[in-house]
Amino acid sequence: MNKSLAETFLRVVNVMDELREKCPWDKKQTIQTLRHMTIEEVYELADAITEENWGGIKEELGDLLLHIIFYSKIGQEKKLFSLEEVINGICDKLIKRHPHIYGDVKVNNEEDVKKNWEKIKLQEGKKSILSGVPKSLPATVKAMRLQEKAKQVGFEWENKEQVWEKVEEEIAELKEALAEGDRKKSEEELGDVFFSLINYSRFLKLDAENALELTNKKFINRFIQMEEEVKSEGKDLLEMSLVEMDAVWNRVKLKNK
Repeated sequence: MNKSLAETFLRVVNVMDELREKCPWDKKQTIQTLRHMTIEEVYELADAITEENWGGIKEELGDLLLHIIFYSKIGQEKKLFSLEEVINGICDKLIKRHPHIYGDVKVNNEEDVKKNWEKIKLQEGKKSILSGVPKSLPATVKAMRLQEKAKQVGFEWENKEQVWEKVEEEIAELKEALAEGDRKKSEEELGDVFFSLINYSRFLKLDAENALELTNKKFINRFIQMEEEVKSEGKDLLEMSLVEMDAVWNRVKLKNK
């Protein structure tokens, strides 16, 4: 670490120390009160990444860094761990899990790196290859992570054509459940369709979560434009038929294209 970077890092640590000592709000914070704010910061970073807003990414990374230092400060106050231990802990973990860099293990590609990573985690005491996937992850992200981890032990389709066949199979099963009027089974089969589509997105090397979020943003933008166009015509959406709204929607789509 160069001197300038070291001094800058020490600056933010010192600022956190001062705030914790002198600011009434910062004094009152606990790991529980910070938790929801940390989650919010992560989502704000995710938004900035989706939008490729580099200024936003820089700002949100700073906010997250502050939270890491804040939690470490509280840990130190409780004599549980220090910021130095947090930093050394991740350094030790990275060195241990990259034996192809810091040891004599040979790898051919990134897939070998991932497999070694999972093997080392199991050696460290993990009971399952799926350990480490947080329970509270959004379902789409969790599905991707579960599939990626299962892949490391060879539990994977050979090609995207096989995966698409599975998607079609799950859609057929969903239609069958719907025809039977079985609500619980329909929900289960719908989940299977989503899971298979997410798996297919992996084979296309596309981020399913990001793809869906881009569609969400597109829908929001077009819907707001539709509202504005309807309002400019002196009309009210609540008084319009679906056919009328669809006509405006299609005009908005053409404008965006």
